[in-house]
Amino acid sequence: MCGIVGAIAARDVSAILIEGLRRLEYRGYDSTGVALVDAHGGLHLRRAVGKVARLEDKLRLQPAAGPLGIAHSRWATHGGVTEANAHPHVSGDRIALIHNGIIENYVELKAELRAKGYVFSSETDTEVIAHLIHEFVRGGLDLTEAVQQAVRRLKGAYAIVVFDALHPDRICVARIASPLVIGLGEPGENFVASDVQALLPVTRRFQFLEEGDVADIRRDRVVIYDGSGAVVQRRVHESSLSADAVERGEFAHYMLKEIHEQPRALADTLSERLLGDHVLEAALGPRAAQILPQVQSVHIVACGTSYHAGLVARYYLEQGTRIPCTVEVASEYRYRDPVVLPGTLFLAISQSGETADTLAALREAKKLGYIATCAICNVPESSLVREADLVLMTRAGPEVGVASTKAFTTQLAALGMLGLAIAQRKGFDRRTIAVYARQMAQVPELVEHTLKLDPQIREWAKRFADKHHALFLGRGPSYPVALEGALKLKEISYIHAEAYAAGELKHGPLALVDDDMPVVAVAPNNALLEKLKSNLQEVRARGGRLFVFADPDTGIEPADGVDVITMPDHIEALQAPLVYTVPLQLLAYHVAVLRGTDVDQPRNLAKSVTVE
Repeated sequence: MCGIVGAIAARDVSAILIEGLRRLEYRGYDSTGVALVDAHGGLHLRRAVGKVARLEDKLRLQPAAGPLGIAHSRWATHGGVTEANAHPHVSGDRIALIHNGIIENYVELKAELRAKGYVFSSETDTEVIAHLIHEFVRGGLDLTEAVQQAVRRLKGAYAIVVFDALHPDRICVARIASPLVIGLGEPGENFVASDVQALLPVTRRFQFLEEGDVADIRRDRVVIYDGSGAVVQRRVHESSLSADAVERGEFAHYMLKEIHEQPRALADTLSERLLGDHVLEAALGPRAAQILPQVQSVHIVACGTSYHAGLVARYYLEQGTRIPCTVEVASEYRYRDPVVLPGTLFLAISQSGETADTLAALREAKKLGYIATCAICNVPESSLVREADLVLMTRAGPEVGVASTKAFTTQLAALGMLGLAIAQRKGFDRRTIAVYARQMAQVPELVEHTLKLDPQIREWAKRFADKHHALFLGRGPSYPVALEGALKLKEISYIHAEAYAAGELKHGPLALVDDDMPVVAVAPNNALLEKLKSNLQEVRARGGRLFVFADPDTGIEPADGVDVITMPDHIEALQAPLVYTVPLQLLAYHVAVLRGTDVDQPRNLAKSVTVE
């Protein structure tokens, strides 16, 4: 699910709704729709498959206007990409509703409502909510009471926005595990959206709803109820953003902006998929329940940064689900004759979804007997997404910098959720899954804390700027993180950088170590820590200069030839690859700036590699 916009005013709100959808296009979507109540109480529904422009075309052919309306852009989870499945959904020609999230018990509710005579015109879980609320208003409740009763019946994640055309004096909203914000407009108008970005042309004053909140939004007031039904006050925030703000904002480069966007991008990626103690597997698509129980092994194929994400995922999948996982460079995959074991899921990872080698590998895989294909991707309309059986979108938003940052960390988050979804289907201990789910939910905050290390990292960068070579070291899941750190440095600073599993130093790379080559190490507090410390001693014994990102409990202290930046406390094994990646991105960025390179568009590279 993707974008939500709603408005109630004394003027026509149709243009506000369309502009709001346009401002949310970065999230990706496959269909759009709008529902409006005109000045005479008439309900008008317009929906279209494809971009917002298609919806605008439909509105030009079939005009609709009114002072009350809701609009939505959808990314399909339940049901295919059709106009009938697009939001808003209508019940009884009076209730119009849009919804982000996944309702886990929609099948039972659907059967119950059918028994009461409701006819379903879509394959979605959302239409169930519309009929459920209609059933309550038909029984005599007002809209707000009906929503409060309805959400007590729902299991899952949701942000709901609904109106009743027979009583067009309000919009009612509710949220659990899916973002929703109220925009306080000029006197006589108020708004709601899934993202403040959608409402910046009409207001900068916002109230963020909390878990379990239900709100009654009218032209002249907003009343918010918590999960117990008590009236509560939510603080009004004044946004410093402006509708015409320069895209890069306060940041000198897009890459730096995108590094700092990672807490938000990660939260968006986890939102509506991770609910308290488990993953909502329907986020992978309508076939997930059928395919996931069959998975006996996973074969990952990707290129560049996405390949490094796949290497991390191998640890997630093998340690977390106890199924074998292989990872392969996509450009090599087609030129051998792979043996596909029974029950193997083919997993392709790509930021753009148009990477030629990865796309070709997916097409080849479809001929080879995998149980299904799955894509982890950031672009909903891409070829990879259209052609895969299962899809988990990363929701990183547009990434302008060629060197991938937020696309990589959101891939790791998506892969972690995929591992949890497989573990759930295989009947793994629920308490263990709950612990991992809570750890994953904490990642955006940990990344936010890690970004505060920027001043220290900027100082380190001064000691790299005149170097020609660098080594990066890690063990276990930190080895792919080291690979990614080395790739970032070479991509944008043009310093030759290589990464090694630290245990491999003695098998050759130690010959390169001297006092002119910085050696960067990733040192979380895990089972391999003592082994890593021994490897670092090997570097010091040969005069190498160490730069270590260390957990506070590792006991690694600054010393002659050893510089240490202490990472935030309490980073668990599942979280470490996502969090430790961030300082390596910042290091590469600041070194590149000092060397005067083109950070956002490094030489010889392209954002989307669409040639073999």
